[in-house]
Amino acid sequence: MQRNKQIRGFSLLELMIAMTLGLILLGSAVQLFNMGMASTKTVSQRAELQENMRAAIELMTKDISMAGSGLPSGGIQLPNGAGAQLSLFGCDQTGACHIPNNSTYPTGNYMYGLIPGYQTGVEGNAVIAAVPASNSSSITVVYADYNFPLNEYNVTFPSPYNGTIANLAPNPAFNPAPPLLTAAGGLQVGDLIWLSNSSGNAVGEITGFTNTTISFADGDPLRFNQSAASISHNIRSIAALGTASAYRIFVVTYYLNVPANGQYPRLMRQVNGLTPVPVADDIINLQFAYDSYNTTGSTPVLDANQANPLGVGDSINTLQKINISVMGQALSPAGNRQQNLALSTSVSARNMAFRNRYQ
Repeated sequence: MQRNKQIRGFSLLELMIAMTLGLILLGSAVQLFNMGMASTKTVSQRAELQENMRAAIELMTKDISMAGSGLPSGGIQLPNGAGAQLSLFGCDQTGACHIPNNSTYPTGNYMYGLIPGYQTGVEGNAVIAAVPASNSSSITVVYADYNFPLNEYNVTFPSPYNGTIANLAPNPAFNPAPPLLTAAGGLQVGDLIWLSNSSGNAVGEITGFTNTTISFADGDPLRFNQSAASISHNIRSIAALGTASAYRIFVVTYYLNVPANGQYPRLMRQVNGLTPVPVADDIINLQFAYDSYNTTGSTPVLDANQANPLGVGDSINTLQKINISVMGQALSPAGNRQQNLALSTSVSARNMAFRNRYQ
């Protein structure tokens, strides 16, 4: 009879060796996959960080490069004299001021084209956990608005000349006629209007308006409309001539806000007396340094990277360059790591003494 051949299978040892090798290969593949996913998340976070920080840098650079543009050379003296109050910036119509410690104009209520805010960059002095040892700074820039042609209106003041109301009518010399004051992109309550004639300059805050009038009622949130007789450099002091030229100006303040719901800090932009708006997320630090000419000695010298020019007695009108440094933090950690990134740039203060002579 024919005998069946014996078929031999895997031994237990061989099976265990095969399983071990398979697990090693599978573990290596999983590790490579995890490394790839972590790298993808790292790249995505860095791209998101760079996008936020570039948006912040570009917006601030645009505003800072306009600092002083269209204003009188050296700036504007705001209401002063007996009974005058210091005017405010960085505040909205609710009376909330978003710059801690000091939201008033410096050196006797004077509106410069640029106002450094040394270590006043976080609303409410909130602590940012990622940079507890660093105090962010704010910055405020002032420049004339060329988008809405308010200078194409004739401005008159009704008698009695108390400076609380101005009448506006389109100047017939301009064709086509300027847009209505109530048109899109036109005036808003809280906007600041610079009025100028041969008697001088004054700034008022809009408290109400129609297509033909602007109201500058006393008690405005930013404390510009101070019509008391003993106060100078207010609208009343120039209204006696009966006419003036008008321009809207932008007072733009940048600072950081830490939301109460646990979100990361964000960069805020606040204009005139309007409600501030967030313009970039996940910004955890904001620093400014200034290059200025120190004219206190017999020979002017350049003070480079001065963080607090007002604190050391430098004149704002001598600023030559503004150095900006922004730090951001990724929204979520990649594994046990969380990315921070810093971007820096410099802006020339070319408009600090600029005056538009063609208006």
